[in-house]
Amino acid sequence: MRYDAVIVGAGFAGIHMLHRLAATGLSVRLIEAGSDVGGVWYWNRYPGARCDVESIDYQFYFSDEILAEWRWPERYSEGPVIQRYLSFVTDRLGLRDMISFGTRIETADYDERSHQWRLATDRGDSIETRHLILATGPLTVSLKPEFPGMADYKGRILHTAHWPREPIDFAGRNVAVIGTGSSGIQAAPVIARQAKSLTVFQRTPAYSMPVANRPLSDAEIADARAKTEEYRALRFASPGGLRGMGNPKKLADDSPAEREKQFADRWTMGGFAFLMSYADIMINAEANEQAASFVHGKIREKVKDPATAEKLIPGSYPLGTKRPCLDTGYYEMFNEPHVSLVDARDAPIERFDANGIVAGGKSHVFDDIVLATGFDAMTGAIMKIAITGRNGEKLGDHWADGPRSYLGIAVSGFPNLFILDGPGSPSIIVNAPAMIETQGDWLAQCIQDMEANGIAAIEADRGAEDEWTAHVHEVANYTLYPRADSWAMGANIPGKPRGFMMYLGGLTAYRDKCREVAETGYSGFALTRAQAPAEA
Repeated sequence: MRYDAVIVGAGFAGIHMLHRLAATGLSVRLIEAGSDVGGVWYWNRYPGARCDVESIDYQFYFSDEILAEWRWPERYSEGPVIQRYLSFVTDRLGLRDMISFGTRIETADYDERSHQWRLATDRGDSIETRHLILATGPLTVSLKPEFPGMADYKGRILHTAHWPREPIDFAGRNVAVIGTGSSGIQAAPVIARQAKSLTVFQRTPAYSMPVANRPLSDAEIADARAKTEEYRALRFASPGGLRGMGNPKKLADDSPAEREKQFADRWTMGGFAFLMSYADIMINAEANEQAASFVHGKIREKVKDPATAEKLIPGSYPLGTKRPCLDTGYYEMFNEPHVSLVDARDAPIERFDANGIVAGGKSHVFDDIVLATGFDAMTGAIMKIAITGRNGEKLGDHWADGPRSYLGIAVSGFPNLFILDGPGSPSIIVNAPAMIETQGDWLAQCIQDMEANGIAAIEADRGAEDEWTAHVHEVANYTLYPRADSWAMGANIPGKPRGFMMYLGGLTAYRDKCREVAETGYSGFALTRAQAPAEA
């Protein structure tokens, strides 16, 4: 099989890229491991799974028809609703016949003579393509910890990132949840409403803010549709790719009383509005500490037992430097008599046994254990493919000291290999669909320009890659983000190189840079022209 372009992954990025390239007349194939589209929203089916970006923002804006035809039911959408949305988009655009489901790319080798990528799948397929586009997602490969004795445990072990398709009933059962990132914080209150008992094992307390979710009225939907052009412009003019929730003032601009009111108003608004209370919360330690102190006070208000409240209060990293969680009743859940908290810092998990978990020398009996233990973020899915570029260089070797790229899209030594929503891009530090449309539109135009100008291969220049990677780190170091041992730093994976993996300069600056590169003839890239046929 031979195609002009092969895309890997059927989430937001893959579906948008497939649409953009198919519209140019190129032969395109999308390869997806799952049985349907959805990406992270296909795999993460755990109870309570919900997006932390408002539905009106967390959607494509390239199609007026889709915006007019799809109706979001809630302010913050549940995972299954987002998966149905992506399925609707796929069918509405007529893309499904161009997708191979239940298939994984295992190897990708670049042939320098033909300027082709040769791919092998787990189904025995051999595929050739000029352009290989990885839309594998930043949160795809889950972490499955190997505790001693797991094989001896007789109950059910469930992972939030690989939840069964059939409903799971926790009624009358004693349940453990290990992990208090977004997945654990979303799942725990739902499980607690069913279970006989729930025990949450927490290693690092998370900052969580109320999602303030509610149904969207017909009037709100009509208003959003009437403002399509305005919202489209706002999301691309905003550093966060949102409609403009930020406060341009700095903390020092307000009096203590004004700050308290600002924090309270933003807290009531729900979602990430609180993180945007002041423009300098993520770069000014004092502003961050005051915002964090407000959250600490809210936790103490919500949790009746003072000892439990103190265990739930984060103190080892600045607010927002680990992706904050949005919850529905998470802290209040600990007021229920059948819910308890085990602080793994004081009572670390030692092992599993036949009946449950031994932690801090104490045995806990469970019918079910839920692992909400996170992801090998940003690079995990890419590194699952054995990718070999020019001169036999392995991508794993090229990234041995951490991921390197130009614009978060291209890698030197790997011509015609493109990465969407990956390391070195704004990725999910901004509104992902807005960023994905930015990259997908740029890449579609780049490939069209190659076709029009007889360019067989495009490759990031090593110097440009070095400069961009250094710039990504420089911008990150200007902020408070590197102060946290987060998945964005690779800190949750033993042996993984440390360094902030996303571009924090904002979507607006990123769009400007991509536009500049294209308008200057793809500066920072090496272009290889196709060989003209030899004369007789």
